[in-house]
Amino acid sequence: MAHPMKVHGACHCGSIAFEAVADPDSVTICHCQACQTLTGTAYRVTVAADAKGFRLLRGVPKVYIKLAESGNKRAMVFCGDCGSSVYSHAAEGLPASYGLRVGCLREREALIPRRRIWCESALGWSIHLDGMAQFEKGR
Repeated sequence: MAHPMKVHGACHCGSIAFEAVADPDSVTICHCQACQTLTGTAYRVTVAADAKGFRLLRGVPKVYIKLAESGNKRAMVFCGDCGSSVYSHAAEGLPASYGLRVGCLREREALIPRRRIWCESALGWSIHLDGMAQFEKGR
């Protein structure tokens, strides 16, 4: 981790809270179909954090075990109250790292995606969003 960054995360309702040391150079957009289905949108944005710097501060999250295309099992961690996806990790053994969901982090503005993966599954419209009507708040 070249430039570690302390981050603070929580689910939407605040039942789950955590802190970690993340690698801002590892922010990734994943376009795989599993991420599309699990997020209910076009992609997931994740930042890597070493397990040594991760600390659950509040709550008891729910865990869903997903079988990845690689055959590895992933623990998808979310709030059982509000449903917010908060992080993931290897489902077997002690996790070496966590995949933190950028949208749950207070520091999300500073966590700029550096790469996109599973682009073959990307929804065509999700690649180029320029030229779309924009509004400061919902309409």
